[in-house]
Amino acid sequence: MEYSGEGNDGATTPTVVHSSRPSVLTCPPPSSPPTPVVISPCAACKILRRRCVEKCVLAPYFPPSEPHKFTIAHRVFGASNIIKLLQELPESQRADAVSSMVYEANARLRDPVYGCAGAICQLQKQVSDLQAELAKAKAEMLNMQCQQSRLLSMIFMDMDQQPESPPTPPQQTPYDNLYIFPDDVNLASIFEPIWT
Repeated sequence: MEYSGEGNDGATTPTVVHSSRPSVLTCPPPSSPPTPVVISPCAACKILRRRCVEKCVLAPYFPPSEPHKFTIAHRVFGASNIIKLLQELPESQRADAVSSMVYEANARLRDPVYGCAGAICQLQKQVSDLQAELAKAKAEMLNMQCQQSRLLSMIFMDMDQQPESPPTPPQQTPYDNLYIFPDDVNLASIFEPIWT
């Protein structure tokens, strides 16, 4: 289907060509030959093999660069359900709904039985396990603090009960005053042989 023509005033209007192939929009400038601009259909229309209309509901959320997003969501929810859901929502919530559908579809493909609920339960179990571990660590820390305070109180009580005595001089070791030979002994006579 082609739309082209000249207005009553002789000006040319853009030519729009719609087909099952990518849409071509040509806007001829007044002094140069027409140059085609290729507008690629969205990923959803490519996968569904249908013509992507100008106001396609899926185009803003499934760009041509991310076909895997639509493939996953389409496999689980179906194209008609995705379109219905997006049409029922206000535009401000559609992007979140699409990302949620893609996440849920990924979870359902990974775990066909539980899907997102399985992932949520697993994460809740991890949270409860970590909370129990944290409570145990806090209890151990409190126990150690109690033991430390009891030990300090016992040390202070022992220090208070001991009478203060004058400081004792440092004790000598048994080897400090050990002299084998008096100073006046001639050592040469000791090392002389006993028999000659």
